[in-house]
Amino acid sequence: MTEKAQTDEDIILAEGVDEEPVESNRRLFEGNSALLIAALSTFYAMFHMAALNGVSIESMTGIEIPLLPQFPMETWNFRIVHVAGALALGFLMFGGRGFADTREAETPLLGYIGLALLAPALMSLGMAFSFAVEIQNGLMWNGIDARIRTNETWYFGLPLMIATVGGIVLSWFHKRTRGGFAAPDMVLMICGFAVATYLITIYGTLMRNSTGTPFAPIGMSIAAVAGTLLIMEMTRRVAGLALVVIATVFLCYVFLGQYLPGFLNSPAITWQRFFSQVYTDAGILGPTTAVSSTYIILFIIFAAFLQASKVGDYFVNFAFAAAGRARGGPAKVAIFASGLMGMINGTSAGNVVATGSLTIPLMKKVGYHKKTAGAVEAAASTGGQIMPPIMGAGAFIMAEITGIPYTEIAIAAIIPAILYFVSIYFMVDFEAAKLGMRGMREDELPKFRKMVKQVYLFIPIIILIWALFAGYSVIRAGTYATAAAAVVSWLTPYKMGWRSILQAFDIAGKMSIQIIAVCACAGIIVGVISLTGVGARFSNLLLGLAGVSQLLALFFAMCIAILLGMGMPTTAAYAVAASVVAPGLIELGIPALTAHFFVFYFAVVSAITPPVALASYAAAGISGSNPMETSVASFKIGIAAFIVPFMFFYNSALLMDGAFFEVARALVTAVIGVFLLSSGVQGWFVGARAAWFVRVGLVVAALFMIAGGLMTDLIGIAATAGIFFVQKVIRPAPDATISVGTAD
Repeated sequence: MTEKAQTDEDIILAEGVDEEPVESNRRLFEGNSALLIAALSTFYAMFHMAALNGVSIESMTGIEIPLLPQFPMETWNFRIVHVAGALALGFLMFGGRGFADTREAETPLLGYIGLALLAPALMSLGMAFSFAVEIQNGLMWNGIDARIRTNETWYFGLPLMIATVGGIVLSWFHKRTRGGFAAPDMVLMICGFAVATYLITIYGTLMRNSTGTPFAPIGMSIAAVAGTLLIMEMTRRVAGLALVVIATVFLCYVFLGQYLPGFLNSPAITWQRFFSQVYTDAGILGPTTAVSSTYIILFIIFAAFLQASKVGDYFVNFAFAAAGRARGGPAKVAIFASGLMGMINGTSAGNVVATGSLTIPLMKKVGYHKKTAGAVEAAASTGGQIMPPIMGAGAFIMAEITGIPYTEIAIAAIIPAILYFVSIYFMVDFEAAKLGMRGMREDELPKFRKMVKQVYLFIPIIILIWALFAGYSVIRAGTYATAAAAVVSWLTPYKMGWRSILQAFDIAGKMSIQIIAVCACAGIIVGVISLTGVGARFSNLLLGLAGVSQLLALFFAMCIAILLGMGMPTTAAYAVAASVVAPGLIELGIPALTAHFFVFYFAVVSAITPPVALASYAAAGISGSNPMETSVASFKIGIAAFIVPFMFFYNSALLMDGAFFEVARALVTAVIGVFLLSSGVQGWFVGARAAWFVRVGLVVAALFMIAGGLMTDLIGIAATAGIFFVQKVIRPAPDATISVGTAD
C-alpha cells in the first residue's frame, strides 16, 4: 500500500490491495526452487482450467500422449487428483512449524530421519503402481484374496502409515531455513501421491461398489486413513487448528458414539468400514470437494486474472472516490470496497487483510477508535461472503447440496446483501455523526471523473453476471469472465502477455491450496455426519423443539450454526452446518432455499461472533486493538445481520419469493427496519443523541417493521411517528455517552 499525490488527477490511494498475503509459515524460495514451485502451481491451475473446459493436448493437436490425462476425466479420479495436487503443493510451500533463522538453528538429525522415511514412502508409491499394472494385466482384485490382502497390508499399507505418521510428527519438530525444502514434507508429498495412485487404481475397478462393505480391500481403508491424516495436517498448516479439532471430535464420535446416551447414540462402526467409505463421494470426495474442484478453483483463477490486471486496486480507489467525502469517509469506503472485493475474495479474513491494511489506518486518522476501525472493516469484509454474484464459495456448495440452480441462489441473495451492507452503513454513519467526524478532503482522494473513465474494468464482472443469467454454465461463464479480464488489461498500463497470464495461473495455484484443504477437511466432517446418521438425530431434536416453539427451534439452529462456524472459514462452516442443521429446518416445513440461507447467513457472521471471530481478530492485528474488544464491537456493528435470517422465515419475499409488489414492500420496510434498529443501537435519531427509552422504542419499532406483515408494518410506522414526535418536540435529555468506540 502506498500513497502518492503528484497532481490532482493522479491521486492513488490503493496499490496492491489484492496482492496475495504471505503467511508466516510459507516458505520463500529463490532461484531454481522458486521456478520449480511456480511451474508446479502454474501447471496445477492450468490443468483445472483445461479439465473443466474439456481441453487437452490431444484435442488441440491430434497427438495422443499416454502419460498425460485425457479429458473429460472420470469424476472421482478428477477429485482425487485435485486433492492430491493441492497436498503436494501445500507440503512443499507451507512449513509444519516455524523456520530456522540461521543454518546453525536447523535440526539436521531430524532431516536425516526424514530422508530415511523416503524409503517406506517410495515403497508404498511403488506398490500402488504395481497394483495398477496387475489390474491392467487382467488380475481380478477383491478384498478377500489372501495374497492381495498381504500385499496391501504389509507392502503398501504399513509403509504408507509409517511414512505418513512419521512425516507428520517429524514436521512438527524439524526446522529449516525459510528458503529450503524439508525432508519430512517431501515424504508427505510422496504419501499423498501414493494414496491418490492407489485409490484411482482401485476405484477404476468394480471395487468402487464395495466401499463400506466387508468386501472392501483393506488397502482402501489404510489409504483413506493416511489421506485423512494428510488432509488434516495440511488444514492445520493453512487454516489453523479450529477445523482440525472439530474434525477430530467428529472422527472420535464415529467410534465412541455407540457409548453415548440419548440422541447422540450411534451404531457401532468398524474402522475398516468407515474409512473405506469416507474417501468417496459420501465424504471427502463429496459436495465440498466437488465444488472446490470446479467452481471454487475456477473463480480463484478468475480472481488471479483480476489481480494481474489490478482490478482490486481500482475497486478500492473507486470506493474512495465515491464515498470518501462523506462523514467518517474511510469507514464507508471500507463498506463499499469490501463488498466489491468480496465478489472475488473467498474468505472474510482475507478480505480484511486485502482492504483493511488501507482503510483501518485512515479510519483511525479521521477519529475512529482503533477497535471501531477494526470492527467496521471486519463486519464489512464478512458481508463480502453474501455479495452476489460470486458470494465467496458458499453459494456454489449450496447449489451442489440443494440442487437449486446457482442463478436462483444469486438472485435470492440480493436483498439479504443489501440489508447487511445498509445496516453497517447506518451504524458507521451514526457513529461518525456522534463523534462529529468529517470526511476526507477532495485533494486527499482520487478524482471521481477519472475513476468513471476506467469503469471498463468492471467489464469482466458484468460479463460474468450476463453469462450466468443468459443460461451459460457456471464454468463457461467463469471462463469467459477470466478471458475478459485478460482482454480488458490491454486497456490499462498492466497489459497481460503470456508471462503475465502464466503468472496469474501461478498465483491461482498457490491461492487455491487453503480453500481446497479446508473443503476436503470439511468433507471428513460431512462424511461422519452422513455415515453415522447424527444429522437425522439433530433434525429430530429440532422437530421436538418446534413442538414447543418454532422460534425456539430457529434460535437453537442459529446457535449450532454459529458454534460450528467459530474459527472456521466460511466454506467449511456452511458445509458442516448445512449437513447438521439445514435438514432439520427442512423437516419443520421450511423451504430448502430459506433453510440453507438461514444456515449460510449464520455461518458467515460467525466470523464476527465472539469469542472466536476470525475476521475480527485479523482486523485487530492491523488496527492494534484488543482482539476480544474488536470482536464485540464488530458483533454490535453487524447486529442487524443476526436478525435478517429470521426475517427470511417470516417473510420469504426477502429471498425474491413473491410478486414484485410483495418483494418491493418487503425490501422497503426491511430497510426502514434496519435503519431504526441501527438508530436504537447507536442512540442517534433525527440528528441528535437519543435517550434510553427512545432507543428502546426505536428497537421495538424496528422489529415490527422487520417482521414483514402489513399490520406489523403499520404498527411500526405508527410507533416511529410517535418516537419522531418525542425526539423533535419534547426533546428528552440524551444518555451521557453511547458509542461503539470513541477516538483515542
